[in-house]
Amino acid sequence: MDDVVWSEFAQVSVSIDTAANSPRLRLEDLKTGQVRFLDALELETIVWLSDGHLQQLLDPSADRWREDVQT
Repeated sequence: MDDVVWSEFAQVSVSIDTAANSPRLRLEDLKTGQVRFLDALELETIVWLSDGHLQQLLDPSADRWREDVQT
C-alpha cells in the first residue's frame, strides 16, 4: 500500500519495493510520474547531509525546470 506525502508544493507516493536484492524506498512524483528508488545507503546519505547541501538539492531551478537536464 502506498502512502502519499504532500504539501502545497508537491505530492509524492511513498512505498517499499522488495523486488530488488534488498528493500528500497520507491518514490513517485504524482505530478509527473517520475519514479526514483533509494536504497539504505542513499537514504543514510540524505540523513547525514548538512543543511546547506540539502538546500542545494531542494532548489528546483538547479535541474527540475531546466530543459537541458535529462532525467
